[in-house]
Amino acid sequence: MSDNKFKDKLMSLPSSFTILFIIIVIMSILTWFVPAGSYEVNDAGEIIAGTFAYSEQQPQGIWDIFMAPVKGMLGTDTTPGAIEVSLFILVVGGFLGVVNKTGALDTAIGQVVSANKGREKALIPILMLIFALGGTTYGMAEETLAFYPLIIPVMIAVGFDMLVAVSVILLGAGVGVLASTVNPFATGVASQALGISPGDGIVLRLIFFVVMYGITTAYVYRYASKVQKNREKSLVFEDYEKNKNKFKTKNQDAKMNTRQKIVIVLFSLTFIVMVISLIPWTLLNENWTLFETFNTWLMGLPIIGTLLGQQMVPLGDWYFQEITMLFLAMAVIIGMIYRVPEKDIVSGFVEGAKELLSVALIVALARGIQVIMNEGMITDTILHFGEQALSGLSPVVFSVLTYIFYIPLSFLIPSTSGLASATMGIMGPLGSFVGVSEHIVVTAFQSASGIVNLVTPTFGVVMGALAIAEVELVTWWKYTAKLIGILFIATCILLAIGVLFL
Repeated sequence: MSDNKFKDKLMSLPSSFTILFIIIVIMSILTWFVPAGSYEVNDAGEIIAGTFAYSEQQPQGIWDIFMAPVKGMLGTDTTPGAIEVSLFILVVGGFLGVVNKTGALDTAIGQVVSANKGREKALIPILMLIFALGGTTYGMAEETLAFYPLIIPVMIAVGFDMLVAVSVILLGAGVGVLASTVNPFATGVASQALGISPGDGIVLRLIFFVVMYGITTAYVYRYASKVQKNREKSLVFEDYEKNKNKFKTKNQDAKMNTRQKIVIVLFSLTFIVMVISLIPWTLLNENWTLFETFNTWLMGLPIIGTLLGQQMVPLGDWYFQEITMLFLAMAVIIGMIYRVPEKDIVSGFVEGAKELLSVALIVALARGIQVIMNEGMITDTILHFGEQALSGLSPVVFSVLTYIFYIPLSFLIPSTSGLASATMGIMGPLGSFVGVSEHIVVTAFQSASGIVNLVTPTFGVVMGALAIAEVELVTWWKYTAKLIGILFIATCILLAIGVLFL
């Protein structure tokens, strides 16, 4: 096939928006044929095993298809909305727009590139480890969308392509979530649903972390080496010049002035505070109450407490509303400290938000898939099929099949905490019946959810990341296909080892 024909073929592939909408249509068709049903739930909203009952069919029609993205943004009684994530993305874009007005980021990136000449590939394992630690400790996912505009220029400037840039963040954080050692939103929720400690099975999960991080980093490093030696080996070679110009660092040889150094310190501090604020410290260790104590003391101060606001939330209890506020406040503070004119602060914020508008909309569209499934009442039916299929198996076979069973479920329900809450009450007891420790079931669940969320279009983070990098979903699948196969085989082997020896 000629280069022109190949490029034309790539250009004819449907966009991320179209792929997600097609999936919504397919799911709506399934609601006409897959029997509707539901489980009973307790006061905490957890499914009660053995209570599944079929109900009247709830087929989703044309109206429901077009309402799904709207409800995906705003939320329903059964599906949380994406509005908080989408707003966070827009505000992060605005924050970056203001920072770009100072020129500090371009200058800093240029200096990083200059400082790493000759050892550019060393950045890959270091950055991937940082993101993997975020994924394994607190389930870093949507929060990573803030980092793509920062990492992409660095990776492009040192001679890599967009796939390497996306891999460092998406695969880095993703394998961390896959091997969630203490991630409260995967391991924590699932363990709590089964009445076990999040520490149960941590040895196996630590082994998972080391193995999965090693495999993934080696995979990305090897591809990056090929691209650096011969750019034509890149799967996105046709877009290399366009990406190089779009993400070019303008001040590679410039030196930062004093105010730019202050901006970079505040810029870095913003992300450090975000990470610290999102880790649920009291869930990881109930005796860790430093931030709660400090917050209570601060709020109790006569004038300062009132000035700050009595509804201030302690670090560790923050979520999307609070970190959105953080980026909004820091955009204003950085603009004022650098003495950016008020009109330029506003215009920079708006321009930056505009750059990530499509990403914010994609997240909502992806959430619409879950809306269709839940309102069509086929989610619980699929869980029930699994409940029936996995009973009466040997321990090793059960653990592997549980992992395989969770793969399509994770495609349909990309939220790790939502999937854990919906299924652990069923799968945990099933494992006990065949002699499989409950922590093995937890590990099988989070491994399946983690591997699927590296590539699934139903996960807003994947589609958002690819939208920022302007990488086609099909290209991403082609790039990650071998990696997914290797991770799948490694997971099955580790689960078998866990059943037999741990």
